[in-house]
Amino acid sequence: MNPRDEWIQCLARTVDPVLSNMAKGTLQQNMPVTPMVDGRDRSEFRCLEALGRLFAGIAPWLALDDGDDQERALREEITVKFLTSVENGVDNASPDRIHSLSGRQILVDSAFLCQGFLRSWDATWERLDDGVQQRVIENLISTREFENPDKNNWMLFTAMREAFLIKAGAEGDPSIIRAAFEKHLEWYKGDGVYGDGREFHWDYYNSFVIQPMMLDLLPYTASFAEELRLSEKDILDRARRYADIQERLIAPDGTYPAIGRSLTYRFGAFQLLGQMALRHDLPEGTSPAQVRCAMTGALRATMYAEHTYDENGWLNIGLAGHQPDLGESYICCGSLYLTLCGFLPLGLPASDPFWSDPDESWSAQKIWSGEPVKGDRKLLGLTHYPGDH
Repeated sequence: MNPRDEWIQCLARTVDPVLSNMAKGTLQQNMPVTPMVDGRDRSEFRCLEALGRLFAGIAPWLALDDGDDQERALREEITVKFLTSVENGVDNASPDRIHSLSGRQILVDSAFLCQGFLRSWDATWERLDDGVQQRVIENLISTREFENPDKNNWMLFTAMREAFLIKAGAEGDPSIIRAAFEKHLEWYKGDGVYGDGREFHWDYYNSFVIQPMMLDLLPYTASFAEELRLSEKDILDRARRYADIQERLIAPDGTYPAIGRSLTYRFGAFQLLGQMALRHDLPEGTSPAQVRCAMTGALRATMYAEHTYDENGWLNIGLAGHQPDLGESYICCGSLYLTLCGFLPLGLPASDPFWSDPDESWSAQKIWSGEPVKGDRKLLGLTHYPGDH
């Protein structure tokens, strides 16, 4: 099996329990309820968590108009199930309705849903009927009640909502997007890494959330970019540098450092690397085939480990199999579907060099086998300093 077919097969296996159930209105009933380490019941959030996170990852593939008959049929089947799931999610009569959720968690997963729509607008949003679109918009507007008072990556969730509303012609608020960028520019730590708030964290949130959302929000920054001295070149240079770091983190066997929180998001740790490949914007000297091989190694290390899935096909908590002690207090079964955010390169057709070029060793393989390899170079320059606005 070629790598692209392997990725598609893994995608289909992973999304099936979520979309097959939510399309029938049985997701809330059948998704496992994960015992929480702090005793909190997060079962009410599971539907939107799973739906929004997996959609953000598979959206570029859903938007692709390419592939053989088998791939096209599978894509259409998954798209229809997703659209039906959205309809059920805003249907007051559905057991899987998501409008009644309470608490700030709804900001997180509605943002991933918005990000998915922005990544596949014509293929998904435009296929929903007007009534469903209006209910989605109303539900998103209602989440403004739960604005986040903390200054951290959550600011990008509210910004993503507003960008979606602008795109949908629903009077989104650019000032919320501006506030998110203003703070993240202030929190830039150097060498391609943003802080999650003022503090630096050793984790993968620059890839889970921060840099992918900043890239997707860039088209909505024109009204304030000059005032903030927000440079698209700076944002992209930093993203390339972080992608370069990510590629180098993948060990010769496909494993990578198990550092920081939310490790149970598995392959989603490489969302930014995959996004830069999707954009044809990889660092100079890093080939698409090299990244494909590195990411395939990481996919196999995370998604093929024994007990990654339970007996009914749902994801288990863990990084390499079932490791429930890796789950923080905010992790439940639905949270785990952020792993699909690593699948962004499937938005590239099979003819793209990412998929079609011959296999190539990645940096760690070259280094540890004694092959010639380029030296690592830091990203020079710090355009924004804390408080420099």
